[in-house]
Amino acid sequence: MRLDLSSIRTLLLEVPRHGKLAYCLLRDPRVPVPPKVALLATLGLIVSPLDLPGWIPVVGDFDMLALAVLAVKVFVESCPDALVEEHRRSLDAGESTFDQDVREAVRLTTGGLRQVTSRISGVVVAARRYRSLEDTTA
Repeated sequence: MRLDLSSIRTLLLEVPRHGKLAYCLLRDPRVPVPPKVALLATLGLIVSPLDLPGWIPVVGDFDMLALAVLAVKVFVESCPDALVEEHRRSLDAGESTFDQDVREAVRLTTGGLRQVTSRISGVVVAARRYRSLEDTTA
């Protein structure tokens, strides 16, 4: 198999798209359980400390990436076509489960950061007041 620049570019663009699609399908209750279990088991193997072909040069470095891409591709292909198309359309429109979850995570993160920043600035203000109070009493 020969990899040229255009096939590498296509791969780099398709991997995130398939990943998002798999995420949406995984969250969809209409998708049968066996493909979900197969995908989660494969992803579990990928993140586990077990690395069987790690001693093989070059192959050992890319085996988990290839396994992840294959697992996601097989998972998407095993889902009902109508659901896959529905989720593809919602991904294209920016209205997918993935997009909603990312927006919610960003909202929670920025809200949490604002809260932490506010608390830190409150502590700093209180420390300055305490210091100035100490300076006036000394």
